[in-house]
Amino acid sequence: MPVIKTDLSGVIIVEPQVFGDVRGWFMETWSKAKFEAAGLHYDFVQDNQSFSAHKGTLRGLHYQLNPMAQAKLVRCTRGKILDVAVDIRQNSPQFAKWVAVELSADNKRQLMIPRGFAHGFITLTDDVEIQYKVDNLYAPHFEGNIRWDDPQIGIDWQIQPTILADKDAKAPTLKERLERGELNFVFERGSDWD
Repeated sequence: MPVIKTDLSGVIIVEPQVFGDVRGWFMETWSKAKFEAAGLHYDFVQDNQSFSAHKGTLRGLHYQLNPMAQAKLVRCTRGKILDVAVDIRQNSPQFAKWVAVELSADNKRQLMIPRGFAHGFITLTDDVEIQYKVDNLYAPHFEGNIRWDDPQIGIDWQIQPTILADKDAKAPTLKERLERGELNFVFERGSDWD
């Protein structure tokens, strides 16, 4: 299974092999053995799916705190998104840095986002579905968010959002979260993906 490193260590683009014939196509979207052979060791416990009807819908930047932090394997099965990961691990040499990858039903790419990163996406078309695997269960008391337009992070979303949940529009900045002691991710040298 081909994997492509991004500018953020640990955030990986996965390009599944697609086999096509007169019937259409087939691909494996997850294989524990193939992921482990590529150095990606995750035990996924939950699959999630979301639908966004309109282009310009922004979701994020979201995360779950330790001990309920989640790694995510994200793919777009209908339409097109710009998927974003932000390093929010204190003391990380990549702290507040971000990477954006276009995921679409056509390119079939997936983005592997480790724990300690905030995640968000904006829809680049109408009628978008994304599916993602997570390696920890949803825990609402541990969830958090950071403003999508935080100037410290400075994400280029490519288009202006037109639809945004109230909780995301009013989310604190990364600096505010840190000042209030609301982030418990710490960079550790020697991790699988440092």
